[in-house]
Amino acid sequence: MVDQFFEEQAEQSQIKAEIVTKYFLVWSKVIIAAQKRYGRENRVAYIDLFAGPGRYRDGALSTPIMILQTALQEPDLCERLVAIFNDKDEANTESLQQAISELPGIEKLKHKPQVWTGEVGDHIVQTFASKTLIPSFLFVDPFGYKGLSLQLVNAVLKDWGCDCVFFFNYNRISMGLNNDSVIPHMQALFGATRAAALRERFNQTSLRPMEREAFIVDEMTQALREMGGEFVLPFRFRNPEGTRTTHHLFFVSKHFRGYDIMRGIMYDHSHKEQGVAKFEYNPADARWPSLFDLLRPLEDLEEMLLEDCAGETLPMKMLYESHSVGKPFVLKNYREVLCRMEQEGKVTMDRPCPPRKRGTLAPDVQITFPRR
Repeated sequence: MVDQFFEEQAEQSQIKAEIVTKYFLVWSKVIIAAQKRYGRENRVAYIDLFAGPGRYRDGALSTPIMILQTALQEPDLCERLVAIFNDKDEANTESLQQAISELPGIEKLKHKPQVWTGEVGDHIVQTFASKTLIPSFLFVDPFGYKGLSLQLVNAVLKDWGCDCVFFFNYNRISMGLNNDSVIPHMQALFGATRAAALRERFNQTSLRPMEREAFIVDEMTQALREMGGEFVLPFRFRNPEGTRTTHHLFFVSKHFRGYDIMRGIMYDHSHKEQGVAKFEYNPADARWPSLFDLLRPLEDLEEMLLEDCAGETLPMKMLYESHSVGKPFVLKNYREVLCRMEQEGKVTMDRPCPPRKRGTLAPDVQITFPRR
């Protein structure tokens, strides 16, 4: 089955690789700019612990090669990137090493990419946990769930500038919660107490598939937040028919800026209704755009703002960063709704110096909401 997985790059795998590669590029520019400004460490790392081969058998590039190609176009990354790739399958690491060696310009990288062969287990977690890591972007994409754990994510996320994206195989995890043989894996993923509570909930309650999914994703989100990953963003993938969820891509960060950057990238790859992203890739949406319910239509944002911010005056930057977390609305949604609310006299906006042009929303514009 694993061999079949690498036969060709499915459309979903391509979307996943694009999301990861785009975030890595923007993330690295933000980190490098901060390093230059404050004289910090002059390296950044990309770590992929389930890297796979260099190419799929149809010739499509794998994520590691896309990452390196991106780095080779950026002089700062050529100087600073430390790339670490791992896979338990020696055939995959040999394929990846060969593909790396054939990349035009690979010699421009100051630090030669490292390719490891081995299982992802406690030794890797302990290695990361025992060191202060350079700013690192960790991508964890296991075939199932073995090797993925809260401890692994936290071992990287603990240090400055470190973010993580991991593949969350919802179907296998949903089945595994009531499977005695994989209890240790469920405990590693959710924590022992939370995994036991999840198991008990499923044994005592009859949940519909949509409720079951929402419950599991929410528990995963809460587990990540409790360990310090304040900003968590799941992105759903559905099967080709659009009838069921196959997996999620989870992004975890300690900083709003990373969260907002990734939200913008996921927004671009998501189906939208009335300008609001559903934060899912659904192949069926192109054929049947009304197949699934909306998460929150854009009209809801106005009422939410009037309720949540009643009687307050807030600068646009603070409002967006505090109010948008956990909601499907991006910055342009807020700008559109707030400018409309100003035109309708529902809020007032002020920017003493320099004078503000009506219809614009700079970060320092003060927005006053009426009392309710």
